[in-house]
Amino acid sequence: MLKASNVTPNTSWNNWPQLPAPAFDDPALQIRIYQGDCLEILPALPEESVDLIFADPPYFLSNGGITCHAGRMVRVDKGDWDRSRGADANHEFNRAWLAACQRVLKPNGTIWVSGTRHVIYSVGFAMQQLGFKLLNDITWVKPNPPPNLSCRYFTHATETILWAAKSDRSRHKFNYRLMRQLNGGRQMKSVWTIPPPEPWEKRFGKHPTQKPVALLERILLAASDEGDLVLDPFLGSGTTAVAALRLSRMVWAIEQSGDCADLAQRRIVAELVQVDLFVCCTKGLDLVPRPVDRSRSRTRHGMTSRPLTKLMQQERMFYFVGTDEREVIFSVTARTMEEAWERFRNSPKAGKDIFCVIKTETEIYLAVGK
Repeated sequence: MLKASNVTPNTSWNNWPQLPAPAFDDPALQIRIYQGDCLEILPALPEESVDLIFADPPYFLSNGGITCHAGRMVRVDKGDWDRSRGADANHEFNRAWLAACQRVLKPNGTIWVSGTRHVIYSVGFAMQQLGFKLLNDITWVKPNPPPNLSCRYFTHATETILWAAKSDRSRHKFNYRLMRQLNGGRQMKSVWTIPPPEPWEKRFGKHPTQKPVALLERILLAASDEGDLVLDPFLGSGTTAVAALRLSRMVWAIEQSGDCADLAQRRIVAELVQVDLFVCCTKGLDLVPRPVDRSRSRTRHGMTSRPLTKLMQQERMFYFVGTDEREVIFSVTARTMEEAWERFRNSPKAGKDIFCVIKTETEIYLAVGK
């Protein structure tokens, strides 16, 4: 359960008429995603309300260069949002979003910003200009980085993460003992070796700058507590929200791309919804029980063949999960989602708010051949 926070549903979710309707809103766990420009949405958020910010801003490196991906030469073109507008314009953008983030940070809050050489020096200078207190520069080492195809530079194997407090007066939070415990009883250094996102982290889709959940979990464990409010102004694939949810932190997030916001929502819902399926056979499926080892079936040429099958049963179930209970409150067999909703509206549970609907399809086949 989340601990009490200075931000409550009565004050933080309903009293900001200037904010757009969220693309995703879960008041029970206080997870909210806004789709739009962070420079327009951040000024509408309440001042000094956020405990920790993680930001992965545009790196401004999509300008016709090349890199290696899956052993092939590809162009570095992540999208228009990642194209450089020139050093001065890029720096003014960094100053603008950092100033907006500084306003919403609590007096003792901290911000973490990830970047490569293309952007991180501008971010650091903008932090100095705005009066942030720089705490650490973390070097994130990526094992097995893609090779440098030009052979004119060292292989790019790291990213820098700047950790800064809101001001020189801040008494920032640092869970030193936990970090030492996670590091085998020794002080944790500012060089972190963390693999890139695992395959399971990309099962709902890929993002060109996706960060591993392990990286965000370490950041949140280091500088926040359960019940704290985390903000990500460039949500991307939703890694910050996933890590915050796993560690019982509240999260607000902003993402300009509709496709990325949808990807983040799919990952969040997958974390929120767990389905356990149990198959129990009380009787054997053999019509005439005989001691036959079917795993040894052979063709005339001595090769094992795939048995022919016949579809015996097909069922489509819809499970309605309540917003308040977070458990299945209604289930029904139906052919379509529309039919399932119609039957829900005509059920005794019709007055309940629904968080999500889970559809399962079951097919049972009988082996009928060799």
